[in-house]
Amino acid sequence: MPWILLAIAGLLEIAFAFGMKWSAGFSRPWPSAYAVVTGITSIFLLTLSLRTLPVGTAYAVWTGIGAAGTALIGMLVLDESASAARIACIALILCGVIGLKLVSPTVS
Repeated sequence: MPWILLAIAGLLEIAFAFGMKWSAGFSRPWPSAYAVVTGITSIFLLTLSLRTLPVGTAYAVWTGIGAAGTALIGMLVLDESASAARIACIALILCGVIGLKLVSPTVS
């Protein structure tokens, strides 16, 4: 269950990043509210996962999901550069996230 919470928190981190983009510096009310709600919910779920996961692992996975997901969606939706180097770097982030999941035990 903590890994599921962490995955959802990571997805909400992506939503938070796009909410910040759409809020135009928190000058637009609804996108700003969306950013605040997704950001707070993401952090809340991260803290729940920290009850059983090591903090270093959980934080690295959370930021990795957020960074890689935001970059990928930016390429697909916002027409950001999809160069081979960017895709390779995103793949390295994802390899790190998967590796941390595979080698990290939960703590009591």
